[in-house]
Amino acid sequence: MIINIREGKGGHPRQVMLSPKLLEWLRAYWNQRQPKDWLFPGMRSDRPMYASAVNAFCHQLRKNLGIGKRLSAHGMHSFASHLLDRGTDLRPIQLLLGHCDLETTARYLHVSEHRLHSTVSPLDQLPAREAEAKKK
Repeated sequence: MIINIREGKGGHPRQVMLSPKLLEWLRAYWNQRQPKDWLFPGMRSDRPMYASAVNAFCHQLRKNLGIGKRLSAHGMHSFASHLLDRGTDLRPIQLLLGHCDLETTARYLHVSEHRLHSTVSPLDQLPAREAEAKKK
C-alpha cells in the first residue's frame, strides 16, 4: 500500500502511503484511461502532467463539486496539518512532503486549536502535593 513517485517535487523520488479509497479510485481511472508511460500523462503522453495542469484540474474539480475553499496541489500542506493533528510525528510528514530539512516542514505546519487545547502541560503530570502528603 505504497505509491512510488519517480519524479516528485524537485525531480526527487519519494514514497507515499496509499489509502484503500485512493486505490479504488486509481483502479477505476486505470481501467478507463489505461495510461502507458505515466499514470497521469501530460498533453504529450510520453511526458508527465505539468504542475499547472494539476492546478487547473483542481480548480475545475472545485467548481464541479461546489467546494467553497481554494483547492490546489499545494493542499498537501493541509494534508500534513491533518496528519499532525492525528499525532503523526514530523519526520514521516517531512518524508511525505519531500522536504530535505525538517525546519522546512515545520514552517508549513499550522498547529490547530484542537491540538493546542489538548496539549497537557508537563506541570499537570507532576504528582499533586496533597497526594504525596497522604502517602507519608
